[in-house]
Amino acid sequence: MKKRILVTGGTGYIGSHTVVELIENDYEVVIIDNLYNSDAETAKRIGKITGTTPHLEVFDLCDGKKLNKFLDKTENISAIIHFAAFKAVGESVNKPLDYYRNNLISLMNLLDAMIVHQIPSIVFSSSCTVYGQPEKLPVTEHTPIQPAISPYGNTKQIGEEIISDTISANHGLKAISLRYFNPIGAHPSGLIGELPRGVPENLVPFITQTAIGIRNELQVFGNDYNTPDGSCIRDYLHVVDLAKAHVAAVDRLTGDKNKKRYEVFNLGTGKGVSVFEAIESFERVSGVKLKYRITNRRPGDIEKIWADPSLANREMGWKTVYSLDEAMRSAWKWEKSIRKII
Repeated sequence: MKKRILVTGGTGYIGSHTVVELIENDYEVVIIDNLYNSDAETAKRIGKITGTTPHLEVFDLCDGKKLNKFLDKTENISAIIHFAAFKAVGESVNKPLDYYRNNLISLMNLLDAMIVHQIPSIVFSSSCTVYGQPEKLPVTEHTPIQPAISPYGNTKQIGEEIISDTISANHGLKAISLRYFNPIGAHPSGLIGELPRGVPENLVPFITQTAIGIRNELQVFGNDYNTPDGSCIRDYLHVVDLAKAHVAAVDRLTGDKNKKRYEVFNLGTGKGVSVFEAIESFERVSGVKLKYRITNRRPGDIEKIWADPSLANREMGWKTVYSLDEAMRSAWKWEKSIRKII
């Protein structure tokens, strides 16, 4: 019998790619999503890629009664992957209470439900934002957690603490927190990818929307950072590589391969890329010259960060395989594909 995995936020950007990888690795997937920043059509697109359309249940995880009612009738869940959260750094600075309310209540409801319904494992979608601006690079899992620069980053820090404390108090539970760096790109099929509502908060969809003519120009937030070209540096990893890491984490938890009941792993390429280098990569693979304007630094942004992913490489047998150019090429294919659909 296939192991059943509950994926919250499974029609979102990272969630949908992870659902594809889970199905292709012979897991059964059930999705809960409130469709705040995604579309029910995504489940059908997953079906086109995999041949199996996952069951989608539409409601908000902040409604604990609905969650428990759903779990009453959904048996034999081996693990949960929890993506469902607000995720924009800049927006969180302007709407902190929305972020604390949504991201933390949903997580606590989920952990409560795990205890009641005896669901043993959870993989938490965390973030490199928990490190703030680290003093030393690259970042390892032992790098000190800095005070969060944004409410979004703080919800990830607090979320990890809530999970750690809950695992300590409930010996039947175990968890892995995956601290992502910057996911980009889209599925090679061109059927799923990043489709933010409104003005994109992330660099690559802003790049592709500018290239296709939806945005007049790309804004580069600051060119006066202490970096080689003055722009921020991030560790950009292909979303399919990131999705595969979630399968590795579920394999580890459901196969009892975890070494501690609560583990943390960094997910990145190990290479820092500047905003200008990312722009050059896109221009190289697309043949499109981008119009961009340098503007003020954005609140909540850190200067530079990239991962040391060696622990995940060693313990989970996971590493990135896609290049920056390949990620940009897939993002451009997705942008062109979705605009024809819309």
